[in-house]
Amino acid sequence: MRVLVAPDCFGSSLTSAQATTTVVDAWRAAAPHDEVTGCPLSDGGPGFVETLRATLGGELVAVTVAGPLADPAPAAVLVVDDERGRTAYVESAHAVGLALVPADRRDPTRTTTRGLGELLAAARTTGARRVVVGLGGSATNDAGAGLLVGLGHPDPRDVLGHGGGALTDVRPDDLHGLRALRDSWRDVDLLVATDVDVPLLGLQGASAGFAPQKGATPEQAQDLERALATFSRAAVDALGADLRPDLLAGPAGPAAAAKRLTHAPGAGAAGGLGFGLALVGGRVVPGAALVADVVGLDARIAASDLVVTGEGRFDWQSLHGKVAALVAERALPHAVPTIVVAGQVEVGRREWAAAGLAGAYAVADRDDLVAPALADPAGTLAARVARVARTWSPA
Repeated sequence: MRVLVAPDCFGSSLTSAQATTTVVDAWRAAAPHDEVTGCPLSDGGPGFVETLRATLGGELVAVTVAGPLADPAPAAVLVVDDERGRTAYVESAHAVGLALVPADRRDPTRTTTRGLGELLAAARTTGARRVVVGLGGSATNDAGAGLLVGLGHPDPRDVLGHGGGALTDVRPDDLHGLRALRDSWRDVDLLVATDVDVPLLGLQGASAGFAPQKGATPEQAQDLERALATFSRAAVDALGADLRPDLLAGPAGPAAAAKRLTHAPGAGAAGGLGFGLALVGGRVVPGAALVADVVGLDARIAASDLVVTGEGRFDWQSLHGKVAALVAERALPHAVPTIVVAGQVEVGRREWAAAGLAGAYAVADRDDLVAPALADPAGTLAARVARVARTWSPA
């Protein structure tokens, strides 16, 4: 049997490359007669640049930017030259990643995306006319307000660069430089590869859906929801006529423009960075699909009999633009079954079957197994994969 192993990273425990190696080795040991190949993937979150470099090559340019709490953070720009010209790839997790903030200091009301703005500015200095930024795994929830400051937007009242909690008092006048900033990026094709397809606001938006896992209390999540709504209205007012009306989306005007931007799939990714980058003209696309196309995933699936994907936690977010759902979707036209092996599985059989998966297996299928799995992520993953391989391998 020909088995393709195509996982995302397992949170901060294993990179996608490490997870791929672990699964490939474990499957081969349990089913030595199978032909097993690996294809690390990313949805735009941690590992985005590493995964693309493995396929595209290119040069890594080291830079230092402000982290989520303004501490210096090492980051990199991947510069690739091809027939289309020069493209720069950056990863938001390098500048605003959750792994950059110790657990006891996590507070999405204070963490800022300013460092990602600095990273994008560094990408432009490479001479790239196309910039691709991967979003995911952030410690932030400021809808890209800090990003604007990092790109050079003025902040005279000091309300944009200090996290989502500071946005409750933002006004359109605070964003008077947004038009000029948007104009300065018109000669760059800015592509925003998001890890989830959720909106900016609402029950599955940036604040309600993701702020708690970044350290927010329920009350803080509600405050952030209101703050991001205030910021989004102010930003749309500041841009005014620069936002072209969508002739297929009903009435024009500020309210319609705000709704269009805040409800757009991916606007809520990385604490609303999808929305913030759209303000400067970025085109939002699914990150998992972009990476899949770059690595030639469809052809690899077509040459396989089974696909094994994986991630740290397979939950409701996984069905909204994450790698596992994308792999299953790409495998269906080829009639190749896809299974997922995850640290934890929090999606019911009906949901994962509807997503096109043939099986979902948890490394830690009980609460008391979570701590051992985190203590030895590679070992516990390998043990689970060995059992799965003996189930699926025809011999």
